[in-house]
Amino acid sequence: MMRIALFQMQAVSGDVAANLKSIADAAKKAANGGASLLVAPELALTGYGAGDVIRTLAEPADGAQIAQLEAIAAAHGIAIVAGFAERDGEVIFNSAAYVDGKGGHAIYRKSHLFGDYERALFQAAPPATCLFQHGGLKIGMLICYDVEFPENVRRLALAGADLVAVPTALPAGPSGTFIAQKMIQVRAFENQLFVAYVNHAGKDENFTFAGLSRLAAPDGSLLAEMDHTEEELRFADIDPAARTAAMAEYSYLRDLG
Repeated sequence: MMRIALFQMQAVSGDVAANLKSIADAAKKAANGGASLLVAPELALTGYGAGDVIRTLAEPADGAQIAQLEAIAAAHGIAIVAGFAERDGEVIFNSAAYVDGKGGHAIYRKSHLFGDYERALFQAAPPATCLFQHGGLKIGMLICYDVEFPENVRRLALAGADLVAVPTALPAGPSGTFIAQKMIQVRAFENQLFVAYVNHAGKDENFTFAGLSRLAAPDGSLLAEMDHTEEELRFADIDPAARTAAMAEYSYLRDLG
């Protein structure tokens, strides 16, 4: 059994220090609540809607921002997944980092960019199978729009993922509500794994967010859900036996041919 904390976060656009402090505060509360993994939203370190300033704030994966994130993980004894703007030479990726405070880390780069806003700031990465071990589980990462392409989740499932962590920046509106309330549970069910979908709270100067963060189980049920847009920290317990039971009932992965 592994306890996870979902941090539906009200980020401050362009203020990395403030956002790292928010994550540190959430990490402390999450660790005190027994969680071993905290998941924060897409571009949590810069704020999603910060616009062109993201280019200035982007740092390499071995830069100061991720070092500070790792220090937070070490200080509170909890692993963290959070979105950041990654600079690789002249190229900027919309990325997510996993750090455990003990030297374990993984970086995932978003492969499917959403809309003109993201395409003006970032380069899309090739689809990738990013997996790491944590809490006895094999965990994969995707970012927001990536999870809406079923082949991305299926690729991780076939690679043995038990859980997919999805930092997101889902905008408010009918399509966003449908994605959060319907599609995420289907992705978990059809791939017989857990999906942690963690959105921003509130709004910034460019976007109003849907909130609706949730953790879907392999049987399509919800272990945690936030049906509002305020900042919140929510816990859920992941039982690997639930995945085994789902795979015994529905043999999707075995029957692919």
